[in-house]
Amino acid sequence: MFSLQTIFGKGDKFYGLLEASAAAARESTRALVELLGATPVQRSLEKFTAARQREKDLAAQISQELVNTFVTALEREDIDALSSALYKIPKIVEKFAERYMLAAPRLGDVDFTSRAVMLERACEVIEQMIGLLRKGMNIDTSKRLNDKMQAIESEADRLILELYRESYMNESDPMRYLILKDLFELLEKAIDRCRDAANVVHQVVLKNS
Repeated sequence: MFSLQTIFGKGDKFYGLLEASAAAARESTRALVELLGATPVQRSLEKFTAARQREKDLAAQISQELVNTFVTALEREDIDALSSALYKIPKIVEKFAERYMLAAPRLGDVDFTSRAVMLERACEVIEQMIGLLRKGMNIDTSKRLNDKMQAIESEADRLILELYRESYMNESDPMRYLILKDLFELLEKAIDRCRDAANVVHQVVLKNS
């Protein structure tokens, strides 16, 4: 077990910033689920833009605090790696949303919702892992949550592979195929960044337990 004082020394600023960053990532994935379930007239990028800007501001603040803070018990590389992984999630999700809205008329009945729901679940796990760090986390708890993340990633990979298979077998429009491939890869990247964040947290636990 380890505490905030053990990891970040005298203050809780990094925990608070990382918790806010994880929340911004989750908000972007929740907005994606809403977007995919909305009618064309209801679709908007406003929530994605707000989540990404919030994440960008938090990442900048974390970087500045790393410069201003003389001693951190947690390795600076770990703080930076976690911040970087979290920052990329809303960025990728916003990019998916932008391209989805542009291409929606050509996508027909392709359903991304189940994959987006898994992405939101992955962000919820990340938010939980980072939130528990403040209270202290033992190796067993960390491993259980990290294993849950790995299971989500494996299932998401399987679902995305199914989308590829359907496209390979049934898609005859080259442009539509390229659009679908681009969107599939963006979802996969977002899931990968969630995995990266979980791995960083778990390594922090292992190093400080």
